[in-house]
Amino acid sequence: MDRDQLSVYLTDLLQVNRVKDYCPNGLQVQGKSSIKKIVTGVTASLALIEAAIEEKADAILVHHGWFWKSDDVRVVGQLHARLKLLMAHEINLFGYHLPLDLHPKLGNNAQLAQVMGWVDAQPAVGSDLGAMDGLVWQGKTSGTQKTLGQLARSVASRLGRDPLVIGDLNKPIKKIAWCTGAAQGYINEAISMKVDAYISGEASEPTFHAAEEMGVAYIAAGHHATERYGIQALGQHIAKKWGLSHQFIDIPNPI
Repeated sequence: MDRDQLSVYLTDLLQVNRVKDYCPNGLQVQGKSSIKKIVTGVTASLALIEAAIEEKADAILVHHGWFWKSDDVRVVGQLHARLKLLMAHEINLFGYHLPLDLHPKLGNNAQLAQVMGWVDAQPAVGSDLGAMDGLVWQGKTSGTQKTLGQLARSVASRLGRDPLVIGDLNKPIKKIAWCTGAAQGYINEAISMKVDAYISGEASEPTFHAAEEMGVAYIAAGHHATERYGIQALGQHIAKKWGLSHQFIDIPNPI
């Protein structure tokens, strides 16, 4: 497949031009023009690049790419090592951050709901929400997740990581809100939605107080753990549509 054709397709599929983000979305590093095999992963780390080279990939697609707005613009140190290796092997790097979170089917939030068996899952929208419309999702737990303790155990089992849990484990849980990754700051939006529990990837010091004082259970399920599924779904979609070879490579990250 032609690299530029893939870039155009992904820009349209993920509605990249409609999202204001903290990094460039799309082709971040140009490699060979013809793509036959793609590797997907959560983050464009050195380990992922090395694994993609071993797999003889022509392109890497990730959720966490490079060139964030607060980054040092110099190509030194960590970035130099990564970029040098990537360019030496002419591997294309595509990164999709918020556009992948927001996608209604392939996105991280949609895919997490499928993995967890949550029902009536849909993006929360409305002018009363401080978060970007569609970034925080809402739904209901499955029949085996009726209490906070049961929900936490289900998260641990399905995501393969023990979560941080705030709240009474016997608390009944039915309506929930979630946002993958570093979305702990949206807990107040979740509180305004009158949910029983809010789930995100990471937690910060103020998260504990907001959950405790407002009576909402909170689960930090892991930034990496909650964002493995959108990029996999995207890779599978591309491979099926365009007849490409695809492999998801999970580089373990406890955060």
